[in-house]
This record gives sequence, C-alpha cells and structure tokens, in this order.
Amino acid sequence: MDNFYLVLAYLVIGFGLRRVPAMPENSGIVLNIYVLYVALPALILKNVPLLQFSAALLIPALTPWILLLAVVAAVLLLSKIFGWSREITGALLIILPLGNTSFLGFPMTQALFGSEAMPYAVVYDQVGSFIALATYVTIIAAIYSPQVSKPTAKSIIIKIISFPSFIALVAGLLLRNAAFPPLADALINNLAATLVPVVMIAVGFQLSFRFSKNEITPLICALTLKLLMMPLLAWTIWRSLGQSGLAVDISVFQAAMPPMISAGAIAIMAGLAPRLVSGIIGFGILIGLISLPVVFWLLR
Repeated sequence: MDNFYLVLAYLVIGFGLRRVPAMPENSGIVLNIYVLYVALPALILKNVPLLQFSAALLIPALTPWILLLAVVAAVLLLSKIFGWSREITGALLIILPLGNTSFLGFPMTQALFGSEAMPYAVVYDQVGSFIALATYVTIIAAIYSPQVSKPTAKSIIIKIISFPSFIALVAGLLLRNAAFPPLADALINNLAATLVPVVMIAVGFQLSFRFSKNEITPLICALTLKLLMMPLLAWTIWRSLGQSGLAVDISVFQAAMPPMISAGAIAIMAGLAPRLVSGIIGFGILIGLISLPVVFWLLR
C-alpha cells in the first residue's frame, strides 16, 4: 500500500503547486515533456532486458492483448453512440487498455498474493503493458493527435519512428545483450525512477474536479470500463475456457489496475483531452484504493 500513498502524495503536491502564484500555467505541460523525452525512454531502456518469454506463462501474456482488443472495440462503439470528439476518443483509446501494472501492480500483488505470484505479474506487465506502451500507444497517439490535421501513412510512420518511447524500445532491443557502463546504468535507473513522481505531480497540477458537460459521460464510461469491466471480462474469458488458479487470479487483478500513468502522459502530450485524461488517472487511483482490495477479496 505504500506505493498507493506515495502516488496520492505526488498528486496532492501537484494539486497544491497549482495554487502557488509563482508556478507558470504551463507547468504541467513542461513536466510532461520531461517525462516523454527523458523519464519514459529511460524506463523503457531499463526494462527491455527484463523481458522473458515462457510457454508456461501464456495466460498473463495473452490477457492484456485480448483486453486491449475488447477495450478498443468498446471505446469506438461508445464514441459512435455518444458522438465523442476525435480527441476524447483518442485519449480513451490510449489510457484505458493499459493499467498501472508495475508501480502499483507489483507491490500490490506481492503484498496480497505473495512472492509466488510475482512471475505472473511481471509477464503481464512486460509482455503486455510495456510492449503495448511502446508500440500501440505510439501508433494511436500519432493517428489521433490534433497536431496532425489529416494523418497520412507517411506522417504516421514518421511520428512513430521519431517517438521517444519507440526509439528507446528499438535501442533497448539492439543493446539487449550489451552491458551498460556503470555510470550509464546508474543514469538510466535514476532517470527512470523520476517518471512516477514527476508525471503524477503533473497530473495533480492539471487535475480538476470540474468538467465540461461533454466530459462527464466519457469520464464515467472510462472509469467503469477500466476498473470494473476489464477485470470482469478477464475473469469471464478464462473461467469459460476452464482455466483457474494463480495465473488467472493475477491476470484478473492486474487487469483491475487504474490507468497507466505513462500512457496518460503520452495522451496529454499528444494534445488529447488533457483535463479529461488527468481526471481519469486521478480518480482512477482514488477509486482503486477501494476497488483493488475488493477484487482481491472476490478472487479469494
């Protein structure tokens, strides 16, 4: 639970800084630029060598990708029904499929399920959330960003290959078997460690409890999909296939995590409904304080 309290502390700090007259109004944007170009690539470089593939871990490896497809279909359908703008649709496509499966997921899994559950949590995060962050999120941000009025195949490809997280992924894969010098390794680790504090302070700085009328429905739909429907769908899929046990439990538990902070930073930097994204991330964490223990209790 310590990581939950840390995230809440960062959120409160950011919310408080917004009331400091000396803080420029664009401070949240500046902090997110740092995350996008420095902290997030460092986190990817740090985690690429940890990727491990095993046939015995197919359930947590497949679950996030199955859920991603389901969430994309649900968001596109809801967008058509409610007439959401392109920016809102793009924002939800980025932040809803991915959960905070490492910073919150790992310690919560360790605390509630024990160390024997950690391999399943790691696979869910690394094979699912992490790879999707560096690939799927990059593509969606390139397609839906309002900075590109009429995206073409060429412009999308250029945006993808020039996106910092994608460059970091490629570099990490190319250097996977290479040993970084101690100083470079320390630099990468230290920069990666700044991601969550900085981005949550940025979210807190931009967090608003007042939303426009056209943001209320997507906010409610987003929190319902992420915190309720995704874990329920994961449980339904594997139970209907006759699967049970710790691998299924951890997959469901990871699916119930609040939205991924890094994905939210990318959505905000892409200009996709920043106030709505900050609200979904902030409220998601607050609700997660109650919903995650409930999911654990239901699984046991």
